[in-house]
Amino acid sequence: MITRQLGSEVRWMLRRPRTLIGLFGLVLVPIVISFGIWTADGDGGGPGIAAILRGNGMVVPIFTLFLSLNLLLPLVASIWAADGLAGEAQHGTLRGLLVAPVSRVRLLFVKLFGLTAMSLFAVTLMAVVGIIAGTAFLGNDGMMTLSGTTLTTAEGLLRIAFFVVLVTFQMVAVGAVALAVSATTEHPLVVQAATMTSIIVFQVLGQFSSLDWLHPFLITTGFPGLVDVMRDPIPFDQISDSTLLAGCYLLIGTGLAAIRLVTKDS
Repeated sequence: MITRQLGSEVRWMLRRPRTLIGLFGLVLVPIVISFGIWTADGDGGGPGIAAILRGNGMVVPIFTLFLSLNLLLPLVASIWAADGLAGEAQHGTLRGLLVAPVSRVRLLFVKLFGLTAMSLFAVTLMAVVGIIAGTAFLGNDGMMTLSGTTLTTAEGLLRIAFFVVLVTFQMVAVGAVALAVSATTEHPLVVQAATMTSIIVFQVLGQFSSLDWLHPFLITTGFPGLVDVMRDPIPFDQISDSTLLAGCYLLIGTGLAAIRLVTKDS
């Protein structure tokens, strides 16, 4: 039964027009970036990781996901989380799910699984399109790292796969918090607005040095550290800190959503 429930949740999410539109918009990002760098003048695309993009197409998926993690991917995650509970409540289908002979914690697990599966699919799709577009427009002579070394294509693919997992986990953590908000309202737009406002506010707060004491608790603080996958060898300090922080947000968001679902009719 649980397998049918999980499969049904993923199929239901894939059939929604907004999901297909969102996925189409995400895959356009690496194509536009690759084409823009290909047509641009100069030897580099900018500071940091952008400086090694020209002639280094294997970096495009990592660069694209790194940029999208700041706004686009959290937006998509908030949309899926909003539809999972608030959207069901708005259309009157959540009540039927709550009175079904299935525990509410199990229902939340199904929704979280759907969010995780779609997040992994979206991030992987962007990475695959980024590899194809980057190779087509910018070439592929291996992957140049920020440390100045050049990895083989196989090693570059492993780095990309590792980065896909890291970004997916961050995306699911944001989605879990959005699920907690989604469990308290019947309006999906409220969930999206609250989630995106929080992400933007966190990024703004991260710019003030006077709030250094607060930065370790902001999930967006860990985003820049993920780019360490482009160093050789990989320093895992910032990556592990970012992943641990995302795990805390995942546990807190899931816990709050479970508490709300269990007491929803009380």
